[in-house]
Amino acid sequence: MIPRLQFEGISKVFPAVRALSDVSFSVGAGEIHGLLGENGAGKSTLLRILSGVYRPTAGSVLIDGSPVTLNNPVAARAAGVAMIHQELQQVPHLSVAQNMFLGHPLTRGGMFVARREQERRAAEALAALDPTIDPAGPLGRLKVAQRQIVEIARALLDRARIVAMDEPTSSLTPSEFERLAEVIAGLARDGVAVVYVSHKLDEVFGICQRATIMRDGVVVGSVDLAQVLEKAVVSMMVGRELAQEQHRSHTSSEVRLSVRGLASATKVHDVSFELHRGEVLGIAGLVGSGRTELLRLLAGADRVSSGTVEIDGKAIKLSSPRDAIAAGIGLVPEERKREGIVPLRSISSNMALASMGVFAPRGVIDHTRLKRVAAEKMKRVNLRPFLLDRPIRLFSGGNQQKAIIGRWLAAGTRILLFDEPTRGIDVGAKAEIYHLIEELAAEGHSVVVVSSELPEVIRLADRVLVMRDGTVAAAIDRADLNEQAIAAHAIPQSETQAGKAQGHRAGA
Repeated sequence: MIPRLQFEGISKVFPAVRALSDVSFSVGAGEIHGLLGENGAGKSTLLRILSGVYRPTAGSVLIDGSPVTLNNPVAARAAGVAMIHQELQQVPHLSVAQNMFLGHPLTRGGMFVARREQERRAAEALAALDPTIDPAGPLGRLKVAQRQIVEIARALLDRARIVAMDEPTSSLTPSEFERLAEVIAGLARDGVAVVYVSHKLDEVFGICQRATIMRDGVVVGSVDLAQVLEKAVVSMMVGRELAQEQHRSHTSSEVRLSVRGLASATKVHDVSFELHRGEVLGIAGLVGSGRTELLRLLAGADRVSSGTVEIDGKAIKLSSPRDAIAAGIGLVPEERKREGIVPLRSISSNMALASMGVFAPRGVIDHTRLKRVAAEKMKRVNLRPFLLDRPIRLFSGGNQQKAIIGRWLAAGTRILLFDEPTRGIDVGAKAEIYHLIEELAAEGHSVVVVSSELPEVIRLADRVLVMRDGTVAAAIDRADLNEQAIAAHAIPQSETQAGKAQGHRAGA
């Protein structure tokens, strides 16, 4: 049978960099095909060739057995290719229907937009996916999961035969992923070929039939996922077998941070806990439980309405991020690209953001000192490639995360707040981030980790606070820590059910 999509000998060379070398594999009609590899393996470059953003240096793309020329995204769309990006390419203040027809609106007489006809056709496409989405409503009011459904509906409008998805679940809850998985399965039943890129291997094994693994711009192999173990796939991705490291605790009896009755106007209510020197404190809970909002209060990003915060026994006021930085608190935010970096600035400049007063005490930057400290801190976090003047946007997500950690080390931070520290990061870089967090704890830093991935929380944490409805529902010690205990307190339930779960109420 002729494959729906075929890559034949695809190579792509940029100045001084060979991003892809002789990439060949195929995807059948109705197949959900995983595309796996570490950051920098060439997955994104290949998808950009498929979607018409890049032209290959050599090789061919075939659709239903015929070579196609994908000179630009319009040509790719006309050939039946739809691309759903990790960072959704949408205009929030326009309506759902306007976004679905963006770039090729329906018109009357070639001059006026046929708004009602657009909304009618948009409703037809959405009906099979999520009929609750109003085509006339503003897109910006939708959840991320619904906005992805809109992108898929747009692909249906274009009669796409191939849908490529780049990290589609990086911002979704487990229940939202399950709904998206149903939609993807529906596309496959209709004969659409789906190329699915994700760092979450449990998802890939759950919804894909086959997967192609890339490393350093070449195809390492294609596998039948029903016949291979996850650790074998990881080994193919990273070129080595990753050791399954056990948790190591470095916590002491010394209280570094004490929080009492902390609250915001809406999202956080009467939160109290202590954080010790060398401790990694995990915070778990459902999306919307107040985890991120708690970190933002501690980082001075949101206003505290009541409560007290003490560091080393001394009360501090957190009216702004500047106050938090001065007190030795640093936030590694969930929205790394939007809130954590200045994309066009260099690694060195991004590292200096929290301590510019040190590098420019009289308003003029001491570039010699900046480069020396940047080299020291980026070596400490193992930045790769080690190019300090390179714009940070050109680095992988894992290395951007390392640069943000280096920023807080340069600022002399003693308390590090990690919000979803490995979101959108490959398995190799994830292991490095875990190791780095443990090293920071061993050096005496105090660390708070918020994560939606329970295995990650359990891997890193000495103790876990479980949040529900903006407050701490339970504190679970290391000895009692497991996914069932966390879930029992994270999900609303009767007091009788909660009493059966392990853990105890957070105390002083």
